[in-house]
Amino acid sequence: MVMGELYATESILQVLLVTGVIGGGAAGLAGRAIAQTWRPYWHTVLYMILLGAAVRFVHFALFEADLLSLPSFIVDTGYLIAVSLLAFRITRTAQMVTQYPWLYARTGPLTWRDRGTGEKKSANTSL
Repeated sequence: MVMGELYATESILQVLLVTGVIGGGAAGLAGRAIAQTWRPYWHTVLYMILLGAAVRFVHFALFEADLLSLPSFIVDTGYLIAVSLLAFRITRTAQMVTQYPWLYARTGPLTWRDRGTGEKKSANTSL
């Protein structure tokens, strides 16, 4: 599926502005807020489905795009989920190494390790 089929009535600039900048910014802030309140990562997925619907509505309201375009909704929501999960993980890593410095040491922007055992906590670690 090419860009023209996904966003038939919209220009690339409209997609980058609404989905990329505005939606991506909101997704990043939401992912960070969810992590800061110590909620589980799967909350970001639920909220991004709602935000994906809002982004689709903005495309419809401002640019007369198709409101009920399932492929566009899936692509928009997938992007929003990816951005929010990245922001969630960056924030959670900072929380763990800042609030528990005697237990954890940062090993990268998305990971930390136990100070005692040296066991690395990867992005797949359930929080």
